[in-house]
Amino acid sequence: MANLSYKGFTIGVEEEYMVIDPATRELKSHEQRIVQEGQKLIKDKVKAEMHQAVVEVGTDICADIDEAFTDVSTLRKTLSSISDSLGLKLGASGTHPFSHWESQLITDHVRYYEIVNELQEAARSNLIFGLHVHVGMANREMAIHIANSARYFLPHIYALSTNSPFWEGRKTGYKSFRTKVFDKFPRTGIPDYFESIEAYDNYVKMLIKTNCIDNA
Repeated sequence: MANLSYKGFTIGVEEEYMVIDPATRELKSHEQRIVQEGQKLIKDKVKAEMHQAVVEVGTDICADIDEAFTDVSTLRKTLSSISDSLGLKLGASGTHPFSHWESQLITDHVRYYEIVNELQEAARSNLIFGLHVHVGMANREMAIHIANSARYFLPHIYALSTNSPFWEGRKTGYKSFRTKVFDKFPRTGIPDYFESIEAYDNYVKMLIKTNCIDNA
């Protein structure tokens, strides 16, 4: 791994925005109007999320950080313009500081209803927002090596990325309460260490066989 080259890597970025009522600053369930208008311009780069008060955008598969940055900037400007035209605003943070999840609607989609039916309040209360960075590589062995090594740096990245001290109008005492909300989901957290790609594949097969996950 001493001669590791980054030229073969790709990068993709997803961002989840909160949809806000500009008068009250509360979260606003919007019946996917932003998504519908966005898909006319940027197609499947904008998607619905489980809660109507969340809109997700995703870049193309990018060759480098500069390309991803340009794509993200364009997506932000496009969605901001659309939300303005609909009398709504977008925000970015790990949690909304004072809105309550009970007042927000679930998106009308069979997959989201399945999740809510399985996980109940853990799913309904999972009204959080995130920035996801995906790094792609052709070599699966390298991917396992990097994933194992990255475990060491996760606490440092976590400390640098904290942005959600408030929840439902309360100061939680945490710098990142988003992670505490997400911890209620049963298949989250820091991944295990795997000795090889075979060990990883066997683990995934076991999860599928025991119905812990549907697919991989």
